[in-house]
Amino acid sequence: MAKVQGAIVVDRERCKGCEVCIPACPTEVIELAKEVNGKGYHFAYMANPDACIGCANCAIVCPDGVISVYKVKKTA
Repeated sequence: MAKVQGAIVVDRERCKGCEVCIPACPTEVIELAKEVNGKGYHFAYMANPDACIGCANCAIVCPDGVISVYKVKKTA
């Protein structure tokens, strides 16, 4: 049976670090980076990419729409 592996891509320059996506993630994949973007905000990133299931909760709750979610079927 195929397993779904997810991945997110965050537009770092548009992310304002509001942290709304962090508690929305059921697998605790997202954290804020220690670095800042061009506007001075700590941006969200995938801290634990292997745990992402591609549920898209983060993208749904993001007020600025800066998160894209992708899913890939993995075999075995």
